[in-house]
Amino acid sequence: MIARTSVIRPPSTTNNNNNTPGKTNKAPPFYTGGVASCVATFVSHPFDLTKVRLQTIRRKQHQQQWRRFQPSKMFKVMWNISRTEGVRALYSGLSASLLRQGTYSTIRFGLYDKFKWIVARNEKPTFQQLLFCSTAAGVLGGCFGQPSDVVNVRMQNDGQLPLEQRRNYKNAIDGMIRICREEGPRVLFRGLGSSTNRAVLMTVSQMTSYDMFKDMFVTRFGFNDGLLTHFAASLSAAFVATTVTSPLDVCKTLIMSAHLTNPAADVLGKHPIKIMIHMVKTEGFGSLFKGWTAAFVRLGPHTIVTFLVMERLKEWQTQLPKQQEGDILTSNTTTATTTAPTTIV
Repeated sequence: MIARTSVIRPPSTTNNNNNTPGKTNKAPPFYTGGVASCVATFVSHPFDLTKVRLQTIRRKQHQQQWRRFQPSKMFKVMWNISRTEGVRALYSGLSASLLRQGTYSTIRFGLYDKFKWIVARNEKPTFQQLLFCSTAAGVLGGCFGQPSDVVNVRMQNDGQLPLEQRRNYKNAIDGMIRICREEGPRVLFRGLGSSTNRAVLMTVSQMTSYDMFKDMFVTRFGFNDGLLTHFAASLSAAFVATTVTSPLDVCKTLIMSAHLTNPAADVLGKHPIKIMIHMVKTEGFGSLFKGWTAAFVRLGPHTIVTFLVMERLKEWQTQLPKQQEGDILTSNTTTATTTAPTTIV
């Protein structure tokens, strides 16, 4: 009599895809960056509004108001806005801001990850590859997010304009419709050059520096690829991005918020470089960094929340197939162990 029992083979530890820990064999979902940015917007929007208010103050024409709106007193500015216009005023233009993040950030984050996966696959991308991916993603993201950005800036700046000059848009869609009807569709793309340039600089300085800082913390300082590393890398990236993009951000804000009847419209219609030269001549070099503190306080939490949420979404996306595969293996193992031994006489 020969008895044969079923043999259960342990799961193979060989990975046919040659994946390394922390890397996936495909790009993360396109929407992760947009979802993370929309979540971060609820945290950063009051700071973004304060930054726009600071950037649209002209030192020569409103000396006393400029002193009051110094970047070091940005929290006092926020208090004054909430006291004079109401707490809800700190979230003026939130719908436009969410629409902007849903277009601009979704495209630039999604394309950056997609391009990075295309050029490097599962290998570690080089600095040149990261630079190329972030530049291409920034150009496309800036173009698609331009109309919502114009409405966003106008709605945030509306509260400090004289009553007769306020636009009083109900929401982002109402703002786009009224701009097309009252000023023409071309106005939605006013400042496209400076906005796209800023989007490129933002994407390059934010995403490339985040990847570089994260790699530095892990490989040089021995940090684990976890929450602390993501926090430190995103905070460092926010500092770099704020400094690099500040001059173009000021130009973009001035161009988008300008009225057609504004005497400064001729100046604001020029090339961003000429605008910056004009600002340096009339207001000093520091005018290029109006609202830097507000911009950093806004971009810091926004960048941190964005990258932390995005890293969690990527982890869930990576763990979900593994969990499903583990459930299948467990089910197969249970089925095999319940099979009775066969006996041959």
